[in-house]
Amino acid sequence: MATSNPIADIFSRHAQSVYRLCYSYLGSTADAEDATQATFMKLVANPREFVNAEHEKAWLLTCAANLCKDELKSARRTRSADMPDELVDRTASAEGESDLMAAVLALPDIYKDCVYLHYYEGYKTDEISVMTGAPPSTVRNRLADARKILRNALEGGHHDR
Repeated sequence: MATSNPIADIFSRHAQSVYRLCYSYLGSTADAEDATQATFMKLVANPREFVNAEHEKAWLLTCAANLCKDELKSARRTRSADMPDELVDRTASAEGESDLMAAVLALPDIYKDCVYLHYYEGYKTDEISVMTGAPPSTVRNRLADARKILRNALEGGHHDR
């Protein structure tokens, strides 16, 4: 009889979302793979009980974002890369998609977190507030600011953030 492995089940449910988030921060396939692995290794090292699959996902994405931020601080590096085709949001229209993704990747981290969690993972502002520790009003303001920055970037304008 085969027994279910809870970590493997969690991995199969959320690995792609964790990887996409890591790639959005690190801009490198190898670095994103390393960060994804490190995220799940934290779960292996310190197993925890989750209320449901959304709780799992929220914990994993928060953990992954923190690992990526630590990596970026320690490496003191900059990045610029296009999202690989297999990671692009298939619900978006093909035209302008790469420009939008490049603009999202260029956002400062405080905006990128909110934009990614809201538009790519479907979290509401109250949920993002819990995940990031920022008040809901701050999350809403960051989303509004990010939309302005993205609009300016996509229209060829300049922004001051």
